[in-house]
Amino acid sequence: MYLLSREAVSRVLVVMLILSAALLAGCANKNEPSPANPVTLTLWHNFGGQMQTTMDELVDEFNNTLGKEKGIILNVTSISDSATIRDKLTAIAADDPGAPEMPDIATCYPQTATLLAAKGLLAPLDRYFSPQELEAYLPRFLDEGRLGGELYVFPFAKSTEVLFVNKTLFNEFSAASGVDLQQLATFEGIADAALKYYNWTDSLTPEVGGDGKNFYTADSLFNLAQVGMEQLGRSLLVHGELALDNPEFQRIWSFSYEPAVKGGYALYYGYSSDLAKTGEIVCSTGSTAGILFYGTSITYPDNTSREVEYVVLPYPTFQGGEKIAIQRGSGLVVAKSTPAKEKAASIFLKWFTAPKQNLKFVATTGYLPVTHAAFGDCIAEEISSTANENIKKLLETAITVHREYDFYIPPIFESYDAIAKEYETAIKQKTGEARARYLALLDITSAAMAYQEASRGVYEGFIVGK
Repeated sequence: MYLLSREAVSRVLVVMLILSAALLAGCANKNEPSPANPVTLTLWHNFGGQMQTTMDELVDEFNNTLGKEKGIILNVTSISDSATIRDKLTAIAADDPGAPEMPDIATCYPQTATLLAAKGLLAPLDRYFSPQELEAYLPRFLDEGRLGGELYVFPFAKSTEVLFVNKTLFNEFSAASGVDLQQLATFEGIADAALKYYNWTDSLTPEVGGDGKNFYTADSLFNLAQVGMEQLGRSLLVHGELALDNPEFQRIWSFSYEPAVKGGYALYYGYSSDLAKTGEIVCSTGSTAGILFYGTSITYPDNTSREVEYVVLPYPTFQGGEKIAIQRGSGLVVAKSTPAKEKAASIFLKWFTAPKQNLKFVATTGYLPVTHAAFGDCIAEEISSTANENIKKLLETAITVHREYDFYIPPIFESYDAIAKEYETAIKQKTGEARARYLALLDITSAAMAYQEASRGVYEGFIVGK
């Protein structure tokens, strides 16, 4: 037996430690992106048009700064609308022949992410964020992305619905009627103002009867019903079905139906901003992202134009209800792949949602930031430096919403979209038919009797699906 000296043993231990460290470093390099072990990530997103420029600038900034430092290259390989991305991701989840290769990162809604997660195609993201890091984000924004207890859809920007008001047109109406902006804080106040506006505009041309103008419309009556029910302490959807036979929904119905039949609301199948651009409505509820389509002028159907000013108000509530608004918008999903790619993707998510980058994105897109810090001093600085007055007003309202409102997250189930479409179509169809009957009856009876006759059995038929 040979005995080693103490010095020899020490040298052997040093060599073993060096070899162990080298082996560990080699393993770490395989699991971590670095300039020596670079990673390229593919990204699909749905931000085209005006928003693409901002997104391109942020991707370039990442690649030239933190990405370069960490050995990460972000490569945008698809820019298309949300529906196209959804269809592609759904095809991937179904393993359809000809489906494209799964991108490393993609904008995605929770409903589509559910399909991908069920097939094991998504990386759970909690493991890449410490509890302290996750505390920086608004809890409700994170909650929406948790599917089966795992965080699969990461929030990078969210939207909610607000009330857009053409202040120029409203001020003219207010001076004549005494209705003020504060009245628009409730849906009941909007309904009352809408009927008064129709009658006031009708009176401006006494030689022509029945030519009053619409005051309000909603981009989504289904969203209005969902949120309204939550404000009143109930749910529109119970076990995946509409729950309409209750006093709370009757209040939603009364708001949605009567002013529309009497001419105060516009029954329109497009976006409310289309009507706002031509001065055909005074106000509307719609997504914050819609702010990009509101300018500083309107062009009437006769091709005359005028400069106008808009105000952005928080989402209205039903009287006595809680301050609740809908939470909308996609998140980012990360494909399940190699540890290095998943880690690289998480590094990008953290960078992209940091207040500086996040506010740069939301300040040009009409979305809301996703961290508490971004809603603090950072957003105040962004407001002071933003040139777009409409965006500035939107961000100011976002502060109020963050401080005072809770968010409603629509449920996820297979028939949700079909139910939403059916509801929207049915309520507009039945209201439109009643409006036509009402106008016809005005020729032979009073307005009160015409409304009563035109509305006979309509609500009862609607709640039973007839």
